[in-house]
Amino acid sequence: MAKKFKDYYDRDWAELLAYKIKQTRDQFDSLGFVSRVVGVVKDKEFLDRQDAIVEVFEEVLGKNYQKNVQLFTTILGPKLQKPEGMFTKGFWLWPIGRYIEKHGLENVDVSIDFIYELTQRFTGEFAIRPILEEFPQKTLRMLLNWSKDNSEHVRRLASEGMRMRLPWASRSQIFVDYFDDSIKILDNLKSDEFRFVQKSVANNLNDLSKTHPELVVETTSRWLREDQSKETQWIVKHALRSINKKK
Repeated sequence: MAKKFKDYYDRDWAELLAYKIKQTRDQFDSLGFVSRVVGVVKDKEFLDRQDAIVEVFEEVLGKNYQKNVQLFTTILGPKLQKPEGMFTKGFWLWPIGRYIEKHGLENVDVSIDFIYELTQRFTGEFAIRPILEEFPQKTLRMLLNWSKDNSEHVRRLASEGMRMRLPWASRSQIFVDYFDDSIKILDNLKSDEFRFVQKSVANNLNDLSKTHPELVVETTSRWLREDQSKETQWIVKHALRSINKKK
């Protein structure tokens, strides 16, 4: 029987992370870290397990956020070379992303730099959301720049990070409240060559269609007038799936 999603964060995961940290911090108490993780995750569901691991980070690494982020940066490893891999090769990074999500507002500039690197190994879609909620206009300007990045993983984050109904995350109204700024980001991605970026854009608009279908119809109609590429047509088809089901 395959492991449950939550059960990937167990003793094996704790030993892997302890080994990586030990390579950077020779005095790190690997055995103590593993023992704490094993103790706190027992019988917890997925997000509760993530939060319990974050508490262990806080206990064993201390309260110096910038120093802890520097540590995490050193153990990230190589960037993904293909669109695939964020939830396989990068799966071990989820609790680190959760730590950034919980503490990122302590130093926004440090957090943004780390999220940019994290999303090229795993995903930064959860970690970016508290910053987006607290500083919407500044963050949207940054995401607009990221939507033109050379990395397809960064471009995907530009869309995925502002989804209204992102799974595993609290709902967000930023897309609606700052629609003119937000849609410019998706405009840059409407013909992206990578399917996992296309999926994010389509899901983003499909989320929006649940409450503001008129904005989605207006946007997709404009896109089809401007761009008849197969990529744009695929995005539009999937963006309209909820609207078309109601017809």
